[in-house]
Amino acid sequence: MTAGTLFQSLRGRLKAQAPLAARSWFRSGGAADWLFVPQDAEDLASALRQCPPDMPVTVLGACSNVIIRDGGLPGLTIRLAGGFAGIEADGDGLITGAAALDSSVAETAAQAGMSGFAFLSTIPGSIGGAVCMNAGAYGGDMSTLLDWVDILTHEGTLQRLPASALNMQYRHSSLPEGSIVLRARLKACEEEDPAAIQQKMQEMRASREASQPLRARTGGSTFRNPEGHKAWELIDAAGCRGLRHGGAQISEKHCNFMLNTGNATSTELEELGETVRARVLDKSGISLHWEIKRLGRPLPSAPSL
Repeated sequence: MTAGTLFQSLRGRLKAQAPLAARSWFRSGGAADWLFVPQDAEDLASALRQCPPDMPVTVLGACSNVIIRDGGLPGLTIRLAGGFAGIEADGDGLITGAAALDSSVAETAAQAGMSGFAFLSTIPGSIGGAVCMNAGAYGGDMSTLLDWVDILTHEGTLQRLPASALNMQYRHSSLPEGSIVLRARLKACEEEDPAAIQQKMQEMRASREASQPLRARTGGSTFRNPEGHKAWELIDAAGCRGLRHGGAQISEKHCNFMLNTGNATSTELEELGETVRARVLDKSGISLHWEIKRLGRPLPSAPSL
């Protein structure tokens, strides 16, 4: 099936069988059936309205917290780029595009003397993903900042939702099924001296650098912290620090991080994660839940001989 058969009059870039591994922080995974980079919200809405009802739609941001499975992503994959990365001052807050990097938003807020954004400087993702998963670190999360969010529904309709409609909880937001975050308004907690905010961000980044394997092929925190527990402590107690499976490894430095040591497949990464979950459950009786999103099709299993 050709692009012309599926979609017409799109202004953005549409590519079939587009490799995705290079976009993922793990540097693994298969191709997208169709990869679309829209020019603007109207272009994106047009693509959504033309999608067959049974076509899966996946949105990729910075790809810092995902495993793209080796069989690739079915249907339409959307990557929001430059046109969705704007950051502008708006009274006591900022209006940010979904593709704006969390660290860039933190820097903009710091320069304007807006407090409450500093934790974003340590999160290697974009605002769209941060809203979807209520991203947080160092005692802050998106629920403390979010005022409203503009979304496109699966049918291509624009809606503005107040933060209260998202029922934001630990690493979770209740966005409408199939919706895509376009932009968000983030409000400052209060005014603060820009130099003091910069100092706070430097301390957070230094702490992160000292405790996490930032210079490796990784995907951030692998599992959510169960209530009353720290995932890394449970993983360590289960004897999984440094555990390997093919080219995948649990970090020695921070064992809630998985690493691609050079040639890991997404299958190996996911299987390693499931091994860790099983060992933690066996040791502690606690079931870890993935924080990393695992997207797409696994490769078919090889036939047994």
